[in-house]
Amino acid sequence: MKFGTKAIHAGAEPDPSTGAIMTPIYQTSTYVQESPGTHKGYAYARGKNPTRVALEKNLAALEDAKHCLCFSSGMGATDAVIKLLRPGDEVITGDDLYGGSYRIFTKVFANYGIKFHFINLTDANNIKKFINGNTKLIWVETPTNPTMQIVDIAACSAIAKENKLTLCVDNTFASPYLQNPLALGADIVMHSVTKYLGGHSDVVMGALMTNDDKLYTDLAFILNSCGANPGPMDSFLVMRGVKTLHLRMERHCYNGRKIAEFLKNHPRIEKIYWPGFEDHPNHAIAKKQMRDFGGMISIVLRGASLEETFRVSSSFHVFSLAESLGGVESLINHPVTMTHASIPKEERERVGVVDNLLRLSVGVEDVEDLIEDLKQALETR
Repeated sequence: MKFGTKAIHAGAEPDPSTGAIMTPIYQTSTYVQESPGTHKGYAYARGKNPTRVALEKNLAALEDAKHCLCFSSGMGATDAVIKLLRPGDEVITGDDLYGGSYRIFTKVFANYGIKFHFINLTDANNIKKFINGNTKLIWVETPTNPTMQIVDIAACSAIAKENKLTLCVDNTFASPYLQNPLALGADIVMHSVTKYLGGHSDVVMGALMTNDDKLYTDLAFILNSCGANPGPMDSFLVMRGVKTLHLRMERHCYNGRKIAEFLKNHPRIEKIYWPGFEDHPNHAIAKKQMRDFGGMISIVLRGASLEETFRVSSSFHVFSLAESLGGVESLINHPVTMTHASIPKEERERVGVVDNLLRLSVGVEDVEDLIEDLKQALETR
């Protein structure tokens, strides 16, 4: 079954009582049992809900995974992965990653004795320098947020397997339409479902996919025990959003390419980050492990002060200034004050997250309107 067909049909069965083609919203907290212990897999909705189970089957199919678990947010999913570890364990991760991931690693789990190494992962061999007897997990984003670094998933997987480490890949920026980390050797895939999978800026959710039965069992225990489960209405909304994922991603990629090409030689742009350019670092790896290059673009405004960057970011008419990404609407974000504010200034700037950097999430509007909006906003001084 091809991707678009799976997006529409995987996990969805007609309601047996009515024949409804859409999965019902099982808005219930508990389930009646004929006698103690006779439940049919559903006892209490924190553990399982039929709407959520249908969504998990759907998302697993999109990543060609055996198992999927949905969480109340992407951070809830991230939290569950780190809870697989114990005090004294160490994690190797990238030096350019989502600010929320950095925050939970350094401000929450570091307090419980877990050590994190933030390194340049554009050369996977750098990982080897930080592996020791305490290393348990490699956490990878690719493309990274916000400078679109490309990490070789297969190379990371080879190192992880050689050293008996778990490899988790945050696949949020690519979506399953563009990249499938499990097929490249990852053990766990994480998604902020809020983004491309939901696609309509109306739900917050996270997900983990794996083919490993033990990892699934351990993560399911954490989900049920700690309670970061999404509700049935959110699950329904994501199932509805996923049905157009393949169509939306085609347009995100088309618009992204057109806008990247427009911005490439614009006099107001000092630097542009988009993995589809041949001169983008690790472009060849992106071309190998991705089906297209997506709609996420970051730009550095030439010589712009922080105040000027604020004026530009606030002058759009079609793009909206907001956090998040991956919705049908085009968004512009200022990472330094928004998504990456929790990362210390010197660490941000070392990887290029400077005051005059803006991140674009290119939506599915008419691309001519988006380009006109960029033209007028970039004239702002």
